[in-house]
Amino acid sequence: MKSIAIIVAGYGNVGKAFIRLVHRKHAEVENTYGLDLRISGISTGSHGCLGMKDGFNLQDLVSGVFSADRFPNSVSYQNTLEMIAKSKADVFIENTPVNYETGQPAVSFLTSALENGMHIVTANKGPVVHAFEKLTTLANKMGKKFLFESTVMDGAPIFSVIREALPAMQINGFEGILNSCTNLILCRMEKGESFEQAVHYAQSIGIAETDPSGDVDGWDAAVKVAALSTVLLHNPVIPQQIKRSGIRSITEADMHKAHETGKRWKLICTAERTTSGWVLSVAPQMIGPKSPFFSVEGTSSYILFKSDVLPGLGILESNPSPDTTAYGMLADILNIYSHEKDV
Repeated sequence: MKSIAIIVAGYGNVGKAFIRLVHRKHAEVENTYGLDLRISGISTGSHGCLGMKDGFNLQDLVSGVFSADRFPNSVSYQNTLEMIAKSKADVFIENTPVNYETGQPAVSFLTSALENGMHIVTANKGPVVHAFEKLTTLANKMGKKFLFESTVMDGAPIFSVIREALPAMQINGFEGILNSCTNLILCRMEKGESFEQAVHYAQSIGIAETDPSGDVDGWDAAVKVAALSTVLLHNPVIPQQIKRSGIRSITEADMHKAHETGKRWKLICTAERTTSGWVLSVAPQMIGPKSPFFSVEGTSSYILFKSDVLPGLGILESNPSPDTTAYGMLADILNIYSHEKDV
């Protein structure tokens, strides 16, 4: 049995879901993979940073509020960087809020974790877009892994499928619905709600932020396109370089027109290979019933890859949640140690 010390930065819905999943799958992971996953440090936005040398009791973590009072034998750190430097962990899990413009402070956290000898796993798109080459180079230098399956379409296997199962495939483009929030809003507007009512509903169930601009103005979709372009198309870009339109401009009249013609509005992410390079965009489109995107409902996502060997390869994720994002991070950890056995 190999003990794996894991530290976690970011303890919102996804961070808590990850702890619950590690707890639920703990015995299965031990029996199947020979790994004893221990949570030895957690950095939060409002309850400080705590560490436990031999790992927190997982049942205690999932059954109450995370605070120093509940874990009197824990070590308190001033901040995330101190936790990284002093914890001597094996894996650093990063799922702090995304910074579309710079990827910070997540880039600094991940860099420090690699420098301190840890594998790094992130659900944060910012570092993948703004520091992919830097982090990949450093990971290779340190003999560690940098994985990020949960950055696009939550736990759906996009990067790992392309990396592991489709050798020598040249991607010529992709189209996708990659933002759950806007797809839900558009579906609600089809049923007669105003834009404001649909946004309010998305906020009420935790899909949209208090400030929904990252979703409705297309920034979240653009950063996902940038991540896919950087990693899979070997075409490094940042979100600001992508032609982007959100869904604010879609009116009730536009929805009525789509309904009359048997079509639906969807926010479509596109990458197209041309003779002059890649053309990347995020924009609302009216989609007909023959399109694979027509039946994508609610918070579901779908991506369709076009390649030289497979004309159309689609991956659908139905109604994701923090639990599916958490699974992508757990899968990354298991893939890291499964591949270690193969060496």
